[in-house]
Amino acid sequence: MTETAMLAKVRLRVEGMDCTSCALKIENALQRMPGVSDVIVSVSAGTVTVVTDDNEDLIRNQIAKLGYRVTSSELFENASYRATNGGPSAEPQLKNIKPAEGDQHWWRTRKGMLTIASGLALATAFIIGKVAPATEHWAFLLALLVGLIPIGRRAVAAARAGTPTSIEMLMSIAAVGAVIIGATEEAATVVFLFLIGELLEGVAASRARASIQDLTKLVPKTARLEENGQVREVQADTLSVGATIQVRPGDRIPADGTIISGESSIDEAPVTGESTPVRKGRDENLFAGTVNGDGLLRVRVTAAAADNTIARVVRLVEEAQESKAPTERFIDRFSRYYTPGVVIVAALVAIVPPLLFGGTWNGWIYKGLAVLLIGCPCALVISTPAAIAASLSAGARRGLLLKGGAVLEQIGKVTLACFDKTGTLTAGKPQVTDIIGFGRSDADVLRFAAALETGSSHPLAIAIVAKAAERKILLPPTSDANAMGGVGVRAMVEGQEVFVGSPKAAGERVTISSEQAAQISALNHEGKTVSMVVIAHELAGAIAMRDELRPDAKAGVKALNDMGIKTVMLTGDHHRTANALGQQLQMEVQSELLPEDKQEIVTKYQQAGWSVAKIGDGINDAPALAAADVGIAMGGGTDVALETADAAVLHGRVADVAAMVELSKRTMINIRQNIAVALGLKAVFLVTTVVGLTGLWPAILADTGATVLVTMNALRLLRLPTTEPFKF
Repeated sequence: MTETAMLAKVRLRVEGMDCTSCALKIENALQRMPGVSDVIVSVSAGTVTVVTDDNEDLIRNQIAKLGYRVTSSELFENASYRATNGGPSAEPQLKNIKPAEGDQHWWRTRKGMLTIASGLALATAFIIGKVAPATEHWAFLLALLVGLIPIGRRAVAAARAGTPTSIEMLMSIAAVGAVIIGATEEAATVVFLFLIGELLEGVAASRARASIQDLTKLVPKTARLEENGQVREVQADTLSVGATIQVRPGDRIPADGTIISGESSIDEAPVTGESTPVRKGRDENLFAGTVNGDGLLRVRVTAAAADNTIARVVRLVEEAQESKAPTERFIDRFSRYYTPGVVIVAALVAIVPPLLFGGTWNGWIYKGLAVLLIGCPCALVISTPAAIAASLSAGARRGLLLKGGAVLEQIGKVTLACFDKTGTLTAGKPQVTDIIGFGRSDADVLRFAAALETGSSHPLAIAIVAKAAERKILLPPTSDANAMGGVGVRAMVEGQEVFVGSPKAAGERVTISSEQAAQISALNHEGKTVSMVVIAHELAGAIAMRDELRPDAKAGVKALNDMGIKTVMLTGDHHRTANALGQQLQMEVQSELLPEDKQEIVTKYQQAGWSVAKIGDGINDAPALAAADVGIAMGGGTDVALETADAAVLHGRVADVAAMVELSKRTMINIRQNIAVALGLKAVFLVTTVVGLTGLWPAILADTGATVLVTMNALRLLRLPTTEPFKF
């Protein structure tokens, strides 16, 4: 079958969906609907993504029947899906976003109001019971119904939609059973405690979602648009690509863009976690949400509001939260059998002792109902996604983007890190490292060389001019300039002929002594490129340049080595330069490699039993990034860095690779703690219930308490610092 069906992809934001049990109910219900071909539910992001044949209203109604509310939606166009494979043939594009409700205080939410109403009804019943004991049973029955009727409706809706063993169904059976055996007061209290637990889950889930959504608040609402020589204030989300805006000192930058004119220190800490302001000038890129320091900037907008760096980071994290880790998938599969198993065990506890061993029916039914509550799977199924969501959010807030739980889990298992050199371990552009004067001062050598190189786009020329600007050297004018391809540059400066070029070209013009040649050779041996400066037919000096290591490269590589992770440099650069930098980093070097060579080396390491992370710039390293167990792109928020690899380091710190590994290991420890708490508490209360030490109240407290403990433990990961280079 090759027919192509045009389907719409809709992402709905759902209020009240705060645990994996909620997600399972919605997923089962929507998958049974006609016209729905794919459903992805993310508790962490509070979203439901559906591929459907334009059935959004019916989907909203089905979600409402389950007791949840759709607050906003994003409709994507051009989602053409082939019936042969169910996969997209084109990437959907954002069409419209219906505005979501603003943040609500917990007491204004539906869960909050229901919990308050149930609590007031329970308190009123308690007072009535004391004043008029004869009416106590009916007072507590009415208090029970305040909370149980909404829970029961959700249970019936979930059962009809394909989830008969939902948490609401277990709760409803336990409450009704308790009333039948005469424990009405306890049933009402248990329902109230259940609602408190749900409310606490909602508060915790909202906090986790807010941690990443708060990034969007960094972008200012307005911008100063420059048109026809006039400047006016407009809404930032109306800026189009190519528009020119002005950013005053102290203002937040309203859009991604490139500086047209001006120079300023940019505080990028809110976006990248980089604590030191970065000096930026003409043709350099800016992120939306960063803060302009001390200069007026004119900026050309390079991305619309829906596609700026922060919007993409938030979108990537939310999509990553939809991708389940292997541990999470295992827990999900386990819970599908676990919950029906609990129902069977509870039934056996209630029935077998009275039937076979002469136990009292009321006593053992009571214990069976308690077992039913103890067995609620909420704490267990939320143990993994809560920790992963918190880690993904914490990582994103410090510029570490990981595309899903599977990637987060895998990074912690890495045993070998293969680094590209240029733009990854190094800054990606040459810098002047040495200035040597032969009969002239260093300042003179740099002044004449920079005068010749002014205006050139060659990386070495840019490095020389930048060094002169750094030293605040006033450059003399030049005349009769002549660029000689592959040889050097010649011009008249202050009445003297000046030449800047390679040692070989300089040697054809002047005599280079053996001592001078030895100095040049030593610089070359260190992997540096040397330009010679000849003034008035005399050798005046030499300027050495090299693409230097990033400031944190040594610390970053050492951090990985200290974790027991082997580090290797894979580069296309020549042996001399690569080995010189490799010696500084104390790492193995393989150089003069083509992209396919890097891929082959990564594959060989994997075949030898290593778990390989490949770290590169996301462009020429694409084959190796794809082949590695984990591909990590280094970059300043570029499309390539954000879209190609499994993970991305937003601000290009080498040390943040170690931070990713540490984040992964901390997350897995957190998950193991959560599973131990969830199963441990249930095991303890199961035993105490069967032997008669605890009843319905402790049972629901065990479930609610475990869920809250697990969620709060996971949220500890949100408190990871955002400014330290790699320590947690």
